[in-house]
Amino acid sequence: MHFTLLIVVIITAIALVAVALGIANAISPRSYNSQKGEAYECGIPTRGKSWMQFKVGYYLFAILFLMFDVETVFLFPWAVVVQDLGIYGLVSIVFFLVVLVLGLAYAWKKGALEWK
Repeated sequence: MHFTLLIVVIITAIALVAVALGIANAISPRSYNSQKGEAYECGIPTRGKSWMQFKVGYYLFAILFLMFDVETVFLFPWAVVVQDLGIYGLVSIVFFLVVLVLGLAYAWKKGALEWK
């Protein structure tokens, strides 16, 4: 019974995505010109190579942002059902937060939070 329900949900999800993509493809405006192939569609021709390296600090900030963004995503559902979880839920979230704080302390110690 549960397996059948799972298959129905998966098929429904695939069908809804296919229908949405089909409708978007059917009614979306199209324009074909040479500027669409440019790296930036601003109309100004590019000088030099379009691919360039960025400082590793940008990537580090992005990873740290994602880490704390994911923390928030996990804390919201936990906060909704915290009374139903009991002591096991409290211990689990405290462990989760300790690991997160250790990650923050490590990044802070390494100087990842300083913009150079």
